[in-house]
Amino acid sequence: MPAGRSRAGTLPDMLQLFDTAKGSVVPFQPREPGKVSMYVCGPTVYGPPHLGHGRFSLVFDVLRRYLRWSGYEVTYVSNITDIDDKIIDRAKREQRDWREIARRCEEVWYRAMDALGVQRPDHDPHATDYVEQMVALVERLVARGAAYETSDGVYFAAETVDDYGLLARQPLETLKAGARVETIEEKRSPVDFALWKKAKPGEPSWPSPWGEGRPGWHTECVVMSLDILGEDFDLHGGGQDLAFPHHENERAQAVADGRRFARTWVHNGFVEVEGTKMSKSLGNVRNLLDLVEQYDPRAYRLLVLQSHYRSPIDVSDANLRAAEGALDRLDAFARRVAASPAAGAEPDPEALEQFRAAMDDDLQTPAATRLLFDLVRQANAALDAGDVAAAGPRAAAALEIASVLGLELSTGEEDVPEEVRAWVRERDEARAARDWARADALRDRITAAGYVVEDTPTGAVLRRA
Repeated sequence: MPAGRSRAGTLPDMLQLFDTAKGSVVPFQPREPGKVSMYVCGPTVYGPPHLGHGRFSLVFDVLRRYLRWSGYEVTYVSNITDIDDKIIDRAKREQRDWREIARRCEEVWYRAMDALGVQRPDHDPHATDYVEQMVALVERLVARGAAYETSDGVYFAAETVDDYGLLARQPLETLKAGARVETIEEKRSPVDFALWKKAKPGEPSWPSPWGEGRPGWHTECVVMSLDILGEDFDLHGGGQDLAFPHHENERAQAVADGRRFARTWVHNGFVEVEGTKMSKSLGNVRNLLDLVEQYDPRAYRLLVLQSHYRSPIDVSDANLRAAEGALDRLDAFARRVAASPAAGAEPDPEALEQFRAAMDDDLQTPAATRLLFDLVRQANAALDAGDVAAAGPRAAAALEIASVLGLELSTGEEDVPEEVRAWVRERDEARAARDWARADALRDRITAAGYVVEDTPTGAVLRRA
């Protein structure tokens, strides 16, 4: 079996994903067989990450894990926007250096991602490292007549792209009618957007043919994605709120520059808090670090998995607590299997095929999660009946599916001192010899060390108290 190839079979050729550009679920067809190039818009590092950041990170982490389990070689890129109006504004308010704010907020971002179990990107390009290339792109767009200079910067002329509005699923005239009124009278159209912003006094800036300034947000990802992944890369992802204008404006620049951009556009749905769409204007943006400190961080991953990635997800104390309870049951199952003769069995191939079928159907993680819990129930029932032959393959399939989904389960014994393990073995021997006093004394010693020992039909299971 080649490295990275799933035990469920060969590389899948039937993965279907909803492509925002096409407006339908279509076959996912990478440009190069066996390889996938992914670009997912990362954070603007001016404050702590919120639940929306957590959701898109988890959605694309699951997709990436699934693709790798399926045998693909995946290159995953997620950028860091480390220069932006919001960073500059915060620096002014707090009278701090903008670079320090960006650096510290990036550290907080990765602390939150690590807590959620989100795997680090293969590349995390920083906008400030690509300013020279961005200036070159803007120069080419000006030369092609797709951009023009004003008193405050350089703007992209949206009307020069015939299908502008593709990712919004709206024609240009409709977008014009709905555009916010701008104060810059020199803009030719309300949907034109800044490629280069001329610096104001005291602001960070870089040299350009139009004077000192900094790049516009929509220009950054065009340059970084094409530089690292090349033209016609496979997948561009992010939250639904980025489809328009951010991703549409990226795409428009690439088209105007004569470049082939992303083949497939994937966007996840919104986050709701207590039934209300999460929004800064509503004041219900929850800090992701608070969530991972107050709950088992895996609970948010489980909530994300139990909702289809394109549907809204409701986050409340009640459903996070329910997710924690479900995780406790999964952990108990992992402990039971680790201590049973069923450990080490080969996964049930039919179960893995069911898992693959669910995931290939536009990432139907709710169905995949139901399958996981069904397998746990079946394996537990088989263990209760003493049927190890039936329990082993189901248990192994459940544990493999959990791992692919990023649900790292705990057997409770990962960091148990050898001394405590020895007490558990002694207690098992005492129980076998019906020396109940000795067994009780050892249980008390184990409890005093901060562990709980559970007796099951297949032996003792140890977990941290």
